[in-house]
Amino acid sequence: MSNFEQSVKPTAPQLLYLSQGLSQPGGKLPLFDKKGQAVAKSTVQACITKGWAEPWFNNPLKPDWLVCKLTQAGYDILKDKNK
Repeated sequence: MSNFEQSVKPTAPQLLYLSQGLSQPGGKLPLFDKKGQAVAKSTVQACITKGWAEPWFNNPLKPDWLVCKLTQAGYDILKDKNK
């Protein structure tokens, strides 16, 4: 991980979103929060932009839903938060 990547810290919503992938097979990230609301597209996009998440596959039934999974950088940022 570069110094730049280490200096970028996830926001509370990003951290919550990413942490939910830890308990899912393959690091799958949720489409909905614990209240049943869609995860904000801005949160998902920011995590992708920062390299903590990546699109996993296209959902043919709901093509507007972005199904993502944790990247190694995502696992690393969560590991660093738990130190």
